[in-house]
Amino acid sequence: MTAKEIMTTDVVTISGSATVAEAVKLMKEKNVRALIVERRNPQDAYGIVTQRDIAYMVVAEGRNAASVAVHEIQSKPLVVVNPDLDVKYVARLLANTGLSRAPVIYQQELQGVVSISDIVNKSL
Repeated sequence: MTAKEIMTTDVVTISGSATVAEAVKLMKEKNVRALIVERRNPQDAYGIVTQRDIAYMVVAEGRNAASVAVHEIQSKPLVVVNPDLDVKYVARLLANTGLSRAPVIYQQELQGVVSISDIVNKSL
């Protein structure tokens, strides 16, 4: 089984210029814990913003979510996964890096996201 066979393809994205308040609203609407931050141009890397990023870098620091831009707290560049990578290697990559999810990129284009939940729920 490969990453492309278990990945989530309905990926929710957001602009880096959006506010954290907008990101939280989108996360609630789509019932997701992370958003992929869109590239500014084709040569740019994708980013990610997670609930943890928001809790640690905005809420815990007493910052105003309506005045903080997503690009200020995103993680970038990302550990990415090739769609043809075997699931056992995806699991090892996530375990070794301490990540819970990674975008699946092919020819510099976002194909999906693979998470620990995908591995557990879809590969067994």
